Amino acid sequence: MENDVRIYVEEAPGQRRELEAPTDMGLSLMELLKANEYPIQATCGGMALCATCHVEVLAGPALPEPSDDEWAMLDTLPVLHETSRLSCQIRLTPRVDGLVVRLAEIA
Repeated sequence: MENDVRIYVEEAPGQRRELEAPTDMGLSLMELLKANEYPIQATCGGMALCATCHVEVLAGPALPEPSDDEWAMLDTLPVLHETSRLSCQIRLTPRVDGLVVRLAEIA
């Protein structure tokens, strides 16, 4: 559909799964990942309070800078990558079409 975006999840090096999602429902990347049965805990329900939806952005369009709340949660992670983000804070809008992410390991 024309209002859909494609998100790619790297499941293993060189192996990516394409997910398609609507942009008119206000969904977050976390919700898309959970709906596709990825092991995202999202203990806080998407409020940027737990960091259990941590992903690493590998490629794609530039995202808006993380909010102060998101930075505060990312800062608590034992392993933080330069491109780490909380998937609950990434809204599925046309600007994220083509985003490539990898689920971060939770220590």
